[in-house]
Amino acid sequence: MPIEVPIPFSSIPLLAALRKEDRELLAPLCRLRGHEKGDAIFHEGDPADRIYFVHVGRVKIMKSAGGRDVILEILGPGEPVGAVAVFERRPFPASAITLEPSSILSIPEREFFTLLESRPEMMRLVLAGLTYRLMMVNKRLADMTGSAEYRTARLFLTLSDRVGLTVGGGVRIPLPLSRQEIADLIGTTLETAIRLMSRWQKDDVVRTEKDGFFVPDIGHLRELTVE
Repeated sequence: MPIEVPIPFSSIPLLAALRKEDRELLAPLCRLRGHEKGDAIFHEGDPADRIYFVHVGRVKIMKSAGGRDVILEILGPGEPVGAVAVFERRPFPASAITLEPSSILSIPEREFFTLLESRPEMMRLVLAGLTYRLMMVNKRLADMTGSAEYRTARLFLTLSDRVGLTVGGGVRIPLPLSRQEIADLIGTTLETAIRLMSRWQKDDVVRTEKDGFFVPDIGHLRELTVE
């Protein structure tokens, strides 16, 4: 006899905000699937026929640009993946790849919108959540301007805000990004990322550790974003 796995609505803010009766109607449409590190949830150009949410783990959004891959953002537990494309009913503009073993919840686009159209209050709550998501995308695009050092400082400030843990007088970021992934996130070359992170290590701006990074003085990092 199959074991029924409860849908983790409480871990996904956009869905947790729905009323109990709305969640009960949505639950049969949901699929929870495990992924290994490096799995593709979807590829750039795929039809946006499902909306995805991170339950456990982290996902990087990557786009091909000028013959190289650029990481647009990193998404963690509770965050929607590809939601804008689903709502605009266009192909996914980038690929979603797991950074670590992850659990992803997904809902088929057609059935999801059929349900929303029949429940105006549910539609209002979901659109409010999507508006916030669009604001975060716009902020991320703004972070891609300026010098490489400015963009890197903005990146580590964002990571500090989203996943950072206060340790003593500094902030620990438990996300072990490679130099190539940092380069992809800030839109620069691997060589530039290596030089910058080596200098920051020497100057004690951001320390690279085995399982992530440590920012000893978040104020110093903020000063680097003042242009």
